[in-house]
Amino acid sequence: MSLTRRRGRELEDALLEAAYAELMEGGLAAFTLDGVATRAQTSRPVLYRRWPTREELIIAALRHHDERHRPPIPDTGTFRGDLIATLQSASQHRLQLIAPVLAQLGGYFVATGRTPAEMRRELLGDRVTADSVIIRRAIERGEVDPARITPRIAGLPFDLLRHELLMTQAAVPDEVIEEIVDSIVLPLITGVPAPPG
Repeated sequence: MSLTRRRGRELEDALLEAAYAELMEGGLAAFTLDGVATRAQTSRPVLYRRWPTREELIIAALRHHDERHRPPIPDTGTFRGDLIATLQSASQHRLQLIAPVLAQLGGYFVATGRTPAEMRRELLGDRVTADSVIIRRAIERGEVDPARITPRIAGLPFDLLRHELLMTQAAVPDEVIEEIVDSIVLPLITGVPAPPG
């Protein structure tokens, strides 16, 4: 095998893209550091220096793929508009990530003892989340009372969206997203009851 000489960020990007491709193509059972090294045209020691275990490399590859393909957080000028637009965008983006990951990582949670919630925390790392950005903007505009916000309430619209995606394995329809926002989230956060019907 002819090794390709790369350094720094270029090398790390190539390694993580190779790891993601290897995972999506062969699944967890076939995922090996040798396979990733061959695909990336490098050697196993290069991988081990960065990710000592297969599990660490898998998490890093999933996080890298998500970061490179994550859509920007919409800024529509209103809390409701931001929330609906972000959920619509997340519905498409997450569907593209969730379906192949679930298909290929069926044995990951059994093999590692991790839960999906733990994997999600590892994937998020310390990055700023869409819900925190949207709520901060709404507070700054005076649309939301910060005293009404808890971490669980802030994450609720995205939890409901994830539930829909996992249960249907399809993009969430706009009318369902609007129902989540208008019937559940806005009344809870603003204290204003949803309009009848």
